[in-house]
Amino acid sequence: MTSVQQGVQRLVTTTNGAAKQITQHTLDNGLRLVIAPAATGQVAAVNLWYGVGSRHEVPGRTGFAHLFEHLMFQGSGNVPKGDHFDAIERLGGDINASTSSDRTNYYETVPEHALDLALWLEADRLATLREGMGQEVLDNQRDVVKNERRQRYDNIPYGTAFERILSHAYPPGHPYHHPTIGSMADLDAADLEYVLSFHKAHYGPDNLVLTVVSALDPDDVHERVKHYFGGIPARDVIAEAPDATLEGPIGGPKSEVVTENVPAPAVFLIYRVPAYGTREFDIMQLASAVLGQGQGSRLYRRLVVERGLANDDGGSAADLVNFRYTPGLFFVSMIARDGVTGDQLEEAMLDEISTLADGISEEEMERARAVLERDHLQSISTPGGLADSLGSCTQLFDDPTLVYTWPQRWAAISTDEVVEYAKRLLTPENRLSVRFEDEEAPDADA
Repeated sequence: MTSVQQGVQRLVTTTNGAAKQITQHTLDNGLRLVIAPAATGQVAAVNLWYGVGSRHEVPGRTGFAHLFEHLMFQGSGNVPKGDHFDAIERLGGDINASTSSDRTNYYETVPEHALDLALWLEADRLATLREGMGQEVLDNQRDVVKNERRQRYDNIPYGTAFERILSHAYPPGHPYHHPTIGSMADLDAADLEYVLSFHKAHYGPDNLVLTVVSALDPDDVHERVKHYFGGIPARDVIAEAPDATLEGPIGGPKSEVVTENVPAPAVFLIYRVPAYGTREFDIMQLASAVLGQGQGSRLYRRLVVERGLANDDGGSAADLVNFRYTPGLFFVSMIARDGVTGDQLEEAMLDEISTLADGISEEEMERARAVLERDHLQSISTPGGLADSLGSCTQLFDDPTLVYTWPQRWAAISTDEVVEYAKRLLTPENRLSVRFEDEEAPDADA
């Protein structure tokens, strides 16, 4: 038995005990509540996963899920604009939110004695947000989101890479064809009536997983949540997401060369993989770790250290985009060093990717498992991180105990399986290449 396998066995013993301490309830209005103990007292982490993301949007109405991430902090029936943030931060708490294709997430970590305040604030904006929503608030936050798009997408080097990748990897009209930020035109076209209807369609307790991680008694937490959320009615009509079914390879090799004012050529290589939660996705996570995660990975050792073709990225050249309801993406990206062309870097990256099909050593597999396990355990090591992972597994898989199973899943995958799936999925017909070239660079032939 390898050292990693021995470590996983010890971890299983520990986490099985932790999994048994998870408490689950479903309120009469459909809200799913997950309660788990914190490793340390004094703080309470509150995490809300609403089952609405950009996959629920339709062409011409993109960016609304992310817009609501902002609107939910702009006041409600009983809380003036900005007071939600202010109330939590005055207590020394942390508060934020995020949006993806599959969910919208709101979270705060507060002192234990402020749990009631956090629950009341969240319940109030769920129940009464539309009462505090007006045209001025919408116009203001629409401008904020548009500015965010400029800062994070349009006006930074390589900023449109992911948007371009989605547009090629998923066909027009597919719910994953566009990024969560949405388009400028769609944001401009947003009207108050549609915004209010979007909230009504998606923001209900029956579409919510609420997670509380603290040292408080679980029965006490349950009663508090029932007090604040139990009277909020479920949605009248359950909104459905557009069909995300997609089969087969990307249909490559596809490629796009983008000429912009960038500091150096950059290469993004994309492959379609099975959806998050499947064993095949787990297999490709290990392939990604072998190839490009950590300074012991192949891409770092070969292209950064030995050949000096790529910039030092600390060992973060490969990863997976974990979409739950449609095939995900195997993602490899690197930026060229001075004097290296995009063609040279792309060719070298493809060569290294192809070596996975030639075989993987047990030492590499042990390192890959250790990298994934370390990252996972770090992500759940704080009350806030654990609450987020519990909410994720409940919203996406209806099973919070999955939080503790990922290391076991990776340990059960063999080297031969990883090699087999690398041969099957990392192929030209399943490949998309997006490359950025500097518009002021001299012609390569010259």
